[in-house]
Amino acid sequence: MERKFYGVIPPVSTIFDDSLQLDRQGMGRLIDFLIESGVNGLFFLGSGGEFSQMSFEERKEVAEFATNYVNGRVSVLIGTGGTNTRETIALNQHAKEIGADGVVIINPYYWPLTDRNLLDHYGDIANNTELPILLYNFPNLTGQDLTPEIVLKLVEKYPNIVGIKETVDTAGHIREMILKVKTKYPYFSVLAGFDDHLLNTLSLGGDGAISASGNFAPELTIGIYQAFQNKDFKKAIELHQRLAFLPLMYKLDSPFVNVVKEATKMRGIDISTYVLPPARPLSEEKRQELLTILKYASLI
Repeated sequence: MERKFYGVIPPVSTIFDDSLQLDRQGMGRLIDFLIESGVNGLFFLGSGGEFSQMSFEERKEVAEFATNYVNGRVSVLIGTGGTNTRETIALNQHAKEIGADGVVIINPYYWPLTDRNLLDHYGDIANNTELPILLYNFPNLTGQDLTPEIVLKLVEKYPNIVGIKETVDTAGHIREMILKVKTKYPYFSVLAGFDDHLLNTLSLGGDGAISASGNFAPELTIGIYQAFQNKDFKKAIELHQRLAFLPLMYKLDSPFVNVVKEATKMRGIDISTYVLPPARPLSEEKRQELLTILKYASLI
């Protein structure tokens, strides 16, 4: 089996108008910019896509618009995870109907699950879709880690579980995922979720990144990925040193979805920066701090 997902796959911001409805024109502009930048795929309705602030119907609307707009130009991944197994199965069915290439499924949050319940949750989901599944590990938000041991059990049993987004701030966890799972199943994609772990992940044998800076600085992550593939390690390190400033942004507010949209606009992409509550607009003081960080990274 060949690996399906690799490289730089930005978790795309969802763009809204002033009435907090989907801004199709703005969303289209962002999608076009990212595809023209050379991304390897696009991930819609991740954390930065504000899925957790949306209704079931709103999630379907965004997924359908995005998949149709991309129109096969790159691979499309749809985030379908949540706290409700049945709803995830229904969203997976919808993703299949609209032509998505795969789904990304965060483990349930709020309730911590026993290992058995966690395995059964993903098992029910995997048995009810033909689409490739990427697991989404973000223990800081879910409260529960997807350990390499659990992931290996899932991969051994369900061949449509083909990768993981590792949103963990430790190279050790990523290394263990690669050594325990990917070494045994080379098609299994291990993708960094944090910007500054892209180079670590590649050097350890992983496959790329699904990280927020892809929205506003794709030249950095794509540049690192391409330089690494070309064995131009000097260039990869230089770009990594610029990228290293960006995680400072995500401390400006929580949730930081507003920060990503403001950064995208500051880079000259014509989008609105409205966010769904409980997120709020970024203050002017924080916007100035964001400008400073982007200048440090030589992005403006």
